[in-house]
Amino acid sequence: MTQKRPIFAVAPMIDWTDRHCRYFHRQISRQALLYTEMVVADAIIHGPRERLLGHDVAEHPLALQLGGSDPAKLAEAVKIAASYGYDEINLNVGCPSDRVQSGTFGACLMLTPETVAACVAAMKAVATAPVTVKCRIGVDEQEPEEALPALISRVLDAGADAIWIHARKAWLKGLSPKENREIPPLDYEIVYRMKQRWPEVFIGINGGIRTLDEAASHLAHVDGVMLGRVAYQNAAVLADVDHRFFGAPAAEPDWPALCERMMAYAERHIAGGGRLQHVARHMVGLFTGLPGARRYRQILSTDAAKSGAGPEVLAAAFAAVDFSGTEQEAVSA
Repeated sequence: MTQKRPIFAVAPMIDWTDRHCRYFHRQISRQALLYTEMVVADAIIHGPRERLLGHDVAEHPLALQLGGSDPAKLAEAVKIAASYGYDEINLNVGCPSDRVQSGTFGACLMLTPETVAACVAAMKAVATAPVTVKCRIGVDEQEPEEALPALISRVLDAGADAIWIHARKAWLKGLSPKENREIPPLDYEIVYRMKQRWPEVFIGINGGIRTLDEAASHLAHVDGVMLGRVAYQNAAVLADVDHRFFGAPAAEPDWPALCERMMAYAERHIAGGGRLQHVARHMVGLFTGLPGARRYRQILSTDAAKSGAGPEVLAAAFAAVDFSGTEQEAVSA
């Protein structure tokens, strides 16, 4: 098996991985590949481009995830996004939400691989960065052993540079988006088989991965591993990513320094007309398991939401945490 340079990524998550979340995650891991929320091509063409595409230079390496099913519109969105300097452009072929179903994109596209191929070809024709696809192993009554390789074959022929696979089916009817992340059984082995079938292609895996040890085990079979909710809900898991997967020296996290950087970032955001809560809401789960974590969460959840709240709220929250403690916080937390 040809092994590509391993990549550890934080998954694109709607309403979560906005620019403030990504800046925060980047302060913990310098190497992890970060993804935007899915941005619909129509929104980029007709909407507030700076709000949708703007980001801090510190966020790189950074991938833009696009949603859509019209090759011409996706190509136009890619051209518009070019000046923002993303390191990868990813096409969403896995989201099962009602929003994407009404627009016939996301996971719906698993049913029309020829459309996905046309979209990828149009995006590749104008892209200045690699174009990748993130998909499921199938949807509804599809047989994954047939549907997944059929999709991969078509998008590779269209020029896709890499494939990220969420190792579950999506059920477009009968399950909510949340249920689609939990109920369909995981099938990691089929993703491994896709890598065996296309050894020269970068193939990454996503879905149900909860620890860095699990991530490392997957990298024995595929080229990349992507964590979603775990990385968001307990971002401290990212602190060892650079050492484990990118060869950086082992080092204890400097949490006070992180606090200072986030305070400075929050101050800039507030000075530009934003609110502290826009930044702080992504930081609530950082210290899960440490003594003082409950008080930390309380401060960020309540004080940061108050009108006029400033960066000093972050300092107060960090001050509540005992960084020397390693015991799990009481169940009542």
